[in-house]
Amino acid sequence: VQLQASGGGLVQAGDSLRLSCAASGGTFSNYAMGWFRQAPGKEREFVGRISVNGATTYADSVKGRFTISRDNAKNTAYLQMNSLKPEDTALYYCAANPVYRARDRYDYWGQGTLVTVSS
Repeated sequence: VQLQASGGGLVQAGDSLRLSCAASGGTFSNYAMGWFRQAPGKEREFVGRISVNGATTYADSVKGRFTISRDNAKNTAYLQMNSLKPEDTALYYCAANPVYRARDRYDYWGQGTLVTVSS
């Protein structure tokens, strides 16, 4: 499975942005999709996840502001980010977790898309 993340950019605090993760080379509906981010000088952290059935979970830091969705017909997952804060600045990655793997086993990763939030 190949993943292509896109949609990053430079925005101001309070703005919204939607990231996309386009998948190819596999059966998209067989993968839970996760979003992660890595800020400069920090470790990569979990942002959220959407299961094959559409159930979502989020990190506390983004809960209520970020929404993950998926469109299996388009082989694409989305990360809608609202009320962005400077601390959301990071390189955002999408990843695919096959249904036959443990919940936290992401076998495939996209290349990352940069989100910069100015104050």
